[in-house]
Parts: sequence; structure tokens; C-alpha cells
Amino acid sequence: MELRHLKYFVTIAKTLNFSEAARRLFISQGTLSQQIQQLENEIGAQLFERDRHSVILTEAGEELLPLAIRTIEDSEICSNRMKDLKGALTGTLRIGTTPSFSSLLSETIKNFVKEHPGVKLKIRSEEATDLIEMLRNKELDLVLSFKPAMAYEELEAEPLFRNSLCAIMRKDNPLASRNVLTMEELEKHRLVLPGKGLQARRAFDRFLGLDTRKLDVSVEVNDPNLIMDIVQSTNLITVISSLAAYYRPNLVAIPLEGGNYSMTGSILYLKDGYRKRSADIFMEMLRDSAQIERISKGLDKPA
Repeated sequence: MELRHLKYFVTIAKTLNFSEAARRLFISQGTLSQQIQQLENEIGAQLFERDRHSVILTEAGEELLPLAIRTIEDSEICSNRMKDLKGALTGTLRIGTTPSFSSLLSETIKNFVKEHPGVKLKIRSEEATDLIEMLRNKELDLVLSFKPAMAYEELEAEPLFRNSLCAIMRKDNPLASRNVLTMEELEKHRLVLPGKGLQARRAFDRFLGLDTRKLDVSVEVNDPNLIMDIVQSTNLITVISSLAAYYRPNLVAIPLEGGNYSMTGSILYLKDGYRKRSADIFMEMLRDSAQIERISKGLDKPA
């Protein structure tokens, strides 16, 4: 039984779609089917039942799946430990990030690839809930995100900084000179808001009690960078983490009156199990980048 056969089997089991599995594995569907047939012949049992409309695991497939996943993970841990023992930083580091952290992550990536050219970085930008699920499934090594509202027993959330919800607008906006804004003032202006899947939007909805009916919401977008582009080129105002306005000198971020709506920027990782040396080094660089951000951009003190 070869390791690649198990990887092929696990990919199909996760997607329940031979075509999608072949795409993810960068092989043809015909080749994938042949490899699975070889595995089935070797173990003497059918692993999948499939027709024109569906693919499901057989009883033998259900039994094999957790064993195959554990074998693949043990193989990767063994490989990573041997590489670390050699002292040369190599291999692949898989990092997930929410769009709000692009500036912080870009600076860290720039320094990391310069100092450690032997490591291949795979960066995945998604909503926090999707990234957390990928981390729990060991498809990612690290996730850079605001700390999730709910606790996950198997995850550690190491705080980097605290950041607050602010009203962000162009400097030529009549409200731009204010030190603080009330919701009554925002109700008089057209807004572009984060999509409902983003943590900043969930925090804002909690602040409003999920009632946005009094607001004049012209646009909803689930990409913070696109929100900033819209604010920068229009007279619309947004309410989002002030982190999103960094490196945008023509924008200002004004706190909201009525409380501290802070979110904690964090590195998320699995509590148990082996962590690659490259992950430890990347995390240290993230901490350094966050420290620079706090000093130069006015972020709050570490959480």
C-alpha cells in the first residue's frame, strides 16, 4: 500500500467527487480511478459506491478513512521532523488569513521569503469560519484572524493586538474632523458595510442589536480591501476595523461613541501535535510585524 494511494483515497472521501478530487490532485480523472482500483485490489474491498449522480463511502471505506488520515499525518510529521533535524528550513508552510490582515501578512511574507528561500508558502484567504475549519482538519498550519467569538477546545488563539471598530471615510468628508461619532450621525450618511460573514460585521450587528433598518446601506461587500477602494473613491462611509484603513493616507478612522468595540488580532494554531520549525519562525516574524504596526499605526497595546 503506497502513501499516494491513501492521499488519493482521502481526497475523494473529503470531496465525494472524483472530478473535483482529480482537479485538486492535479491528475486526470482516469488516472485517479485507476489508482483507487489498485488500492481496492490490494486490500480486497470496494471503497466507494458511485453512480452517475453520487459517490459514497462503503463500510470498508468508512473504516479505512481515519486510518488513512492518521497515516498521512504521521508521514508528514516524520518528514518535517527529519528536515528540522537537518537544520535547513525547507518544506511547505500553509497559512490561512482573513482579508483584513493582508498588510500585516504581506510585510511578514516579504521578510520570510528573503530569509528562508527553501520554504514554500501556501497562502489561503477566506472567511474566518472556513479557515478555522481547515485548521481543525489540519489542512493549514496557521491562521491569521480576529479571535473567534466561540472557543474551540483544540485551538490556541495567541493575541497579537487589539483593534476597534471605527467609522472610516475620506479626509474631505464633513465628519472627518470629529473625534468620535454617534450612530445618529451615521444614520444621515450613505454607508458601505462589510458582508454578514465578516467578523467586523458581526461585531457591528451586535452593537446595533442586529437592527440596521435606520442605516442607509448602499453597498455590502465581503472584501475589506474592496470596501476601502469604494470609500476612497466615493463619499460613502464604512464601519470596520481601523486596521483596514492602514496604508490609505487619504482616509481617517473615527471611533464610535458608546463603548469599546474591540477585536483581538490573533494567530490561531492547533494546541496539540508537532508544529513545524518554519511555523515557529513565521509566527515570531508576525509578532515583530505586529509590534511595528502598533508603534507606527497607533494600534492598541497587545491583548
